[in-house]
Amino acid sequence: MSKVVLISGASSGIGEATARVLAAAGHQVFLGARREDRLAALAAEIGGAYAPLDVTSRGSFQSFVDAAVARYGRVDVLVNNAGVMPLSLLSSLKVDEWDRMVDVNVKGVLNGLAAVLPQFVDGGHVVNVASVAAHTIMPTAAVYCATKYAVRALSEGLRQERSNLRVTVISPGAMESELANSITEDVAAGAMEELVKIALPASVIGDAIAYAIAQPSSVDVNEIIVRPVVQQL
Repeated sequence: MSKVVLISGASSGIGEATARVLAAAGHQVFLGARREDRLAALAAEIGGAYAPLDVTSRGSFQSFVDAAVARYGRVDVLVNNAGVMPLSLLSSLKVDEWDRMVDVNVKGVLNGLAAVLPQFVDGGHVVNVASVAAHTIMPTAAVYCATKYAVRALSEGLRQERSNLRVTVISPGAMESELANSITEDVAAGAMEELVKIALPASVIGDAIAYAIAQPSSVDVNEIIVRPVVQQL
């Protein structure tokens, strides 16, 4: 069954790959991100639609959802994918980067929920992209891990509140993406270089999301962790 799927952070990485996988599976994908030129090119290629989206703005997320409803008449799935990962040691006091992670990774998810839940009165599906960092703590990643733990907590709380709403957490390990590009600290960048060597294509996360979406309405896939076989953490 074809569904209307909204994807944040769709201009690259996991978001772009997920859009490609879902469009190929016959779903109607509605893409959101700040880089409209990339969205336009992707939408034209895969037959989707798009609208500009800054997940840190509640108003922007509301406008994004409203635009999807205006185009398709409904929303079936929201994929809260947008995220940033400027890793650093806490002692480096990169407080602006801490704020950015909280704004995008946590408040961005909340803004998405605030915008889409009124559309899900009779059901729906929220897919929140977390990370293996939502299950463990790593040096240089304390704040990032905290934001991803928060995504898991929000997801589980939402699941328990709504018996007619499906909630899925996808926790990727090392994947091909642009996330590492925001790292400004040498210690963290060095560690990330090793993970990049074993990174899987982002399409495997698109496949995991497609699997969760494709299940019967009575089945709620609550969490999927996907990592390279050789990744230990």
